[in-house]
Amino acid sequence: MAKAIALLSGGLDSTLAILTVLKQGIAVRAIKFLTPFDCAASEGASSLRDPFPLARKYGFDLEINDLGERFLDLVKNPKHGYGKNMNPCIDCRIFMLNEAKAMKNKTGADFIITGEVPGQRPMSQKRDMLYHIDKEAGVIGHVLRPLCAKLLRTTIPEQRGLVDRALLHDFSGRSRKPQMLLAKDFGLEEYPAPAGGCLLTEPNFARRLKELLAHNPFPSLKDIELLKTGRHFRFSHSCKIIVGRDKEENEKIESLSAGSDCLLKVEDYGSPLAFISGEITGEAVKAAASICARYSGAKNLSGVEVSVLRESSRSKIKVLPAPDEVLAALRI
Repeated sequence: MAKAIALLSGGLDSTLAILTVLKQGIAVRAIKFLTPFDCAASEGASSLRDPFPLARKYGFDLEINDLGERFLDLVKNPKHGYGKNMNPCIDCRIFMLNEAKAMKNKTGADFIITGEVPGQRPMSQKRDMLYHIDKEAGVIGHVLRPLCAKLLRTTIPEQRGLVDRALLHDFSGRSRKPQMLLAKDFGLEEYPAPAGGCLLTEPNFARRLKELLAHNPFPSLKDIELLKTGRHFRFSHSCKIIVGRDKEENEKIESLSAGSDCLLKVEDYGSPLAFISGEITGEAVKAAASICARYSGAKNLSGVEVSVLRESSRSKIKVLPAPDEVLAALRI
């Protein structure tokens, strides 16, 4: 039996690519990559964003590969540059195909599957760019794209008779209608909307990341997680203040904090949780307390007591709520 390694993003196209190959009796081992920039699961499409139930239902193997710091290094200095925001799409595809190639060699698989469709994305899914990406990753001829294979050169698994080209597809462009019809044939009723699953394509997140790298060229994964939540204020080159906007964000900030971190809140009032990221000075604490007070239920008081929690100790500081002009000057 022929064997393939598949890149599974959790979106519709990569899922359909796998199902198309499974239909030909080929064994599939899918890789779901995790990066620090993954979006949250799409509502109503959990079966694809969480692919384990899907793998069990359709009978393919699945493993999770957390890229972590390695992917962060790629984002900081991509060889092929960025897209519209901070998305290094070309380098990302090369990186993931390299990972798939290593798995192919390790397991003795015959080829690699992806769900790409020419013309669907402006950077990495142009027809000529697909060939360039394969060349850079050292996998020319070994990558089968079942949804558009009839529009591309014949691959090695097709030449060897492992895959029947007649049963592959010729999808192109941004229309989802062909994929939706194919999904219906496979019994897939819920799938994500055609939006990117990567925070690097989102302007607001990209702006925060660019600002962070300008002040801290070597951020931690924790720093990246903090970019995803709260209001952000730049106090100094080495210090940033993050303030939760609701209960969920307060809980996330608290979960990311460690004993040496500094958290602030206004007791006995509705209050956000404020977090000082970076160098903690007396002036930074005073500024964070003032901003925290401004977004609390005590914002109209002339003086507000703010609790400061750090290294299992608790103290209080009395401040004036920050005026709007200060917030505007510091907000990222």
